[in-house]
Amino acid sequence: MKVMETDLPGVLLIKPRVFKDERGFFLESFNQRTWNQATGMDTCFVQDNHSHSCQGVLRGIHYQIHQPQAKLVRVVQGEVFDVAVDLRRSSPCFGKWYGVRLSADNHLQLYIPQGFGHGFLVLSGPGRLSLIGNQQNFMAPQIYKAAGFFLGTDPEPLTFAWALNKAPFVSRQDRVRPKWAGNFFPKNFPKALSPFSSCGPGNREGAH
Repeated sequence: MKVMETDLPGVLLIKPRVFKDERGFFLESFNQRTWNQATGMDTCFVQDNHSHSCQGVLRGIHYQIHQPQAKLVRVVQGEVFDVAVDLRRSSPCFGKWYGVRLSADNHLQLYIPQGFGHGFLVLSGPGRLSLIGNQQNFMAPQIYKAAGFFLGTDPEPLTFAWALNKAPFVSRQDRVRPKWAGNFFPKNFPKALSPFSSCGPGNREGAH
């Protein structure tokens, strides 16, 4: 397993070992011991979700304030453009985002720590995502929130360069959510910052 740091401290790109032969392939999508050794984090994942979306669907940006979650995201069918955005007001990276293409072919995974929002656009469908984790906290529908969706042409201080050639399919709930506002998130969300201190340029699609 290869762990690659991104422009956003704490957001990690994971490349698992893939064993291929004429029959197909095998990989470990998660191994607790390997994960702890490779990342230096004694992560406790408590929930495993599976999301199925049609091509052109845009979900996010989703987060929980009172029970902040961490996620490990991978794609098992199709391709998505996956985005993490730092929502911690006390972070030097507040408001910056990182995006990467995850697909069933490249087997990449994106680790998104607590205090970050998450969203994705399905580039080739159907897109099926496996989201394991929600570190330390379960999903709580009563406090699950979204910060609206953002397009590269939106007159907002925070926009994502979604790979769009037509209007995305967005849920009504996501459409009516408030868009980016720097004072929307509490200063102590979450209380603990990631163990990294410097911030890269951010706001770009990562290479892999």
